[in-house]
Amino acid sequence: MGDEIVIVNHDKLEITKQAISNAGIANFHVVADFDRTLTKAFVGGIQTPSLISVLRTEKMLTPDYSAKAQKLFEKYHAIETDANYPDDKKLLAMHEWWQKHMQLLTDSKLNKNDLTTVVNTGKVELRDGCCELIKWLDVHSVPLMIFSSSGLGVDMIALFLKKCRHLFGNVHIISNIIKWNKDGYATGFQEPIIHGMNKGEHALEKYPVFKLIKNRKNILLLGDNLSDLGMVAGIKYDNIIKIGFLNINVEKNLEVFKQNFDIVITGDGKMDYVNQLLEELF
Repeated sequence: MGDEIVIVNHDKLEITKQAISNAGIANFHVVADFDRTLTKAFVGGIQTPSLISVLRTEKMLTPDYSAKAQKLFEKYHAIETDANYPDDKKLLAMHEWWQKHMQLLTDSKLNKNDLTTVVNTGKVELRDGCCELIKWLDVHSVPLMIFSSSGLGVDMIALFLKKCRHLFGNVHIISNIIKWNKDGYATGFQEPIIHGMNKGEHALEKYPVFKLIKNRKNILLLGDNLSDLGMVAGIKYDNIIKIGFLNINVEKNLEVFKQNFDIVITGDGKMDYVNQLLEELF
């Protein structure tokens, strides 16, 4: 199954679009995951699921880091991408993965300079059409809340967007925060740790930037995992359009995505549909 736009309920979507359009752009904001949502899941035909994976594939850090990180990835990534895996068990597995990997990063002498190296490899790219999306939101003063469970967190995402010249004033990043010592080495991570399954526990209403969106009652949500639906937990909204990017295991996970998202974009598809949607809305 290749790239495809799956609209679950056309009539419901049209009603929601009309309501958002009538309310106006001043009442609208976007909440998006980062890895495999704003970025491509595959670059040059090679699966690149996250910025942090580049540390492993490029054999950075101490000599034993890559092998240890690969073992963790092989064990837990299959669980993460299985939409039919029980949520309670997946929650425990993701928390365990993040704790082990973050400790491994610290033990492996992660340095701030490594973040720059990751960005410069070119192994991670924004999804086709994503540049246009971010620019459009900036021009129209629409807040873009990037809610990410990335193990390299706020510093990494900000550095990536800055290099791409897309770290605009309307972009707000909610992610993990690394603690650095005076020599630039990671010493740990600021609690609480955000991972792929607990985004709802760290809802946007708990962050200072919430004041920017609390009166913007209409939302466009972009994610690549069912857990990304938790990004709007606790937010009181009038209307929401949920778009899911189903990058891998399409046939296996399509039905459950259709049950939870309004629109499903398969096959590591482009952001063109999202851009077209915004033009239609406003």
